[in-house]
Amino acid sequence: MQDHPYRSALYIPGSKDRALDKARGLPVDVILFDLEDAVAPDAKVTARGTLHAALADGGYGARLKIVRINGLDTDWGADDAAAVATMVCDAILLPKVNGPEDVDALAALVPDLPIWAMMETPQGILNAPQIAAHPRIAGFVLGTNDLAKDLHSRGRVALMTSLQMCMLAAKAAGIVALDGVYNAFKDEEGLRAECIEGRNMGFDGKTLIHPAQIGIANAAFGPAAEDIDLARRQIAAFEEAEKEGQGVAVVDGRIVESLHIATARATLAKAEVIAALEME
Repeated sequence: MQDHPYRSALYIPGSKDRALDKARGLPVDVILFDLEDAVAPDAKVTARGTLHAALADGGYGARLKIVRINGLDTDWGADDAAAVATMVCDAILLPKVNGPEDVDALAALVPDLPIWAMMETPQGILNAPQIAAHPRIAGFVLGTNDLAKDLHSRGRVALMTSLQMCMLAAKAAGIVALDGVYNAFKDEEGLRAECIEGRNMGFDGKTLIHPAQIGIANAAFGPAAEDIDLARRQIAAFEEAEKEGQGVAVVDGRIVESLHIATARATLAKAEVIAALEME
């Protein structure tokens, strides 16, 4: 799944047939099918069957399909896990992961699917390196709303240490990291600013609560036309320098070394994958 883009990850309630159907046509990279927060307590049991049927019907194309279950400490978590193990999905997302032992518990119930961890508790943040290093973990999803609640904090600045700790742990382990949601879904400029900030921090994409947010997230986390152009010029200049026996090149007044070429090639590869997805 590392080659897949993660620019936009939209939460979809697993209990709503209409939302599940609409998601089939959205230009989103990841669908987070939710059995937890987006489903009322009296609908949680029937939501499993609703989601199972929707995934079995297919039609979601190359979108990554991740199912968020209820916590294993709730009345629904274990049965959710058993149900998801039989669903046509790509991964399972565990909320409120406090440590690697929580991942062990889910791994025992779901032996095959990759596991993603919601990083949304103070204890989980402090244990981020151990969680990221777990052999079954494939990605982090930042749960900034729950984290802010537990920290009794206000504003994005108060979360920066937590975001950066998770980012460092994810990069060290080579897993995906998705930034938390932006709650004011009608505030396009605010969302754009937070997406750019998350991209600059190194996040792979943004979790979203409304389809209207998809385009902004895709633009912020995907290579822009100028990024692609620069990558091509860097590669061409560096290859020319190598022919002349040089180890560095200069593009737009800046030194270009082999490490920049690795980034440039990754940019072009990502652009190619995105272009192929958009042609489907």
